Amino acid sequence: MDLSFVLTVTWWLLLGVLLMGLGIMVGMDMGVGTLLRFVGRTDDERRIALNIIGPHWDGNQVWFILGGGAIFAAWPLVYATAFSGFYIVMLVLLWSMIVRPLGFEYRSKMPSARWRNNWDWTLFVSGFVPMLVYGAAIGNVLQGVPFNFDWRLTSYYTGSFWGLLNPFAVLCGLVSVALSIYMGGNALMRSGEEQLAERARKASALGGLAFLVLFSVAGIWVSFLDGYQIVQGPAAGVAQTPLHQVVERVSGGLLANYAAHPILWVLPVLAYVAMLLGLLALRAHRRLLAWWLGAVTWIAVIGTVGAAMFPFIMPSVTEPSHSLTLWNSGASTMTQGWMLGFTIVFMPLILTYTSWAFWVMRGKVDAEHVKSDDHAY
Repeated sequence: MDLSFVLTVTWWLLLGVLLMGLGIMVGMDMGVGTLLRFVGRTDDERRIALNIIGPHWDGNQVWFILGGGAIFAAWPLVYATAFSGFYIVMLVLLWSMIVRPLGFEYRSKMPSARWRNNWDWTLFVSGFVPMLVYGAAIGNVLQGVPFNFDWRLTSYYTGSFWGLLNPFAVLCGLVSVALSIYMGGNALMRSGEEQLAERARKASALGGLAFLVLFSVAGIWVSFLDGYQIVQGPAAGVAQTPLHQVVERVSGGLLANYAAHPILWVLPVLAYVAMLLGLLALRAHRRLLAWWLGAVTWIAVIGTVGAAMFPFIMPSVTEPSHSLTLWNSGASTMTQGWMLGFTIVFMPLILTYTSWAFWVMRGKVDAEHVKSDDHAY
């Protein structure tokens, strides 16, 4: 089997792993921010919520950096096209995340209730908006993005900012928000005091139920969307550009891979089963089990999207034949090989450190601890 083919498929799978890690770890932190004002009824409870994720939230942002870096290095044409077409959306995402550390650091610096309330709403926005954008981006990619290339492979975005906030994309964004609420509520339930933990458990369950409804609606909607099919072009793994292929839009084509390979239906079914079991685990107060089942749900959802789109990464609705696939948008074999070597070394280190940090800082966070600690948020 050709080395280029193996590395390209490997990096496609690793891109999925990074998106899963981003959804699980960053989504958990964002979910806490989204829930902060609703499960925290007093200032002490809100401070407890912030200090539950305080030791971890900045470390979890590594998944954002890894995701962006992997796309930049392993899929340079995807990076260039997406970041130019989604420029305003990226700025919105960036601005919402810039105010996030400010909210953590400055919220409790002054005793004024108005001051703290303003920062609480800032933390809500910086938790809700990024996850909405994350899901909406996936929704837009599923539908196809309005762009095309000229003969120099310079990309031209032909859509608008508001066009990216189309109904299906917003629906996918809400699926992402619902999952982040489930994970965030679970984190608060595991480490919060009794009343805060109970409200967080109910909020987590509400997020899980919302996910089941929204994911079902999105699945029905997807069955009516056009998919993309390569009808002519170089073989997989052969050096090529988007100008070397012919792609057609096919009605209902997003389910073509599932029709050709029925085993892929395991992925969406796993998403349902994991979330249903997660809700039962929440009801039984099995907090750790509920968290892992939420993580499995994220994995299954991202896997469902990847299976539907393969081999496309970023289809073009403007000029389908200019769509970006695994085979025409990746970096050189040498680049992918070197990156894989670094990934084999550093990915286990990141996972080990993250696991160690959560293990060392496990346990409940109470108001007395927060008030007595000068370094607490």
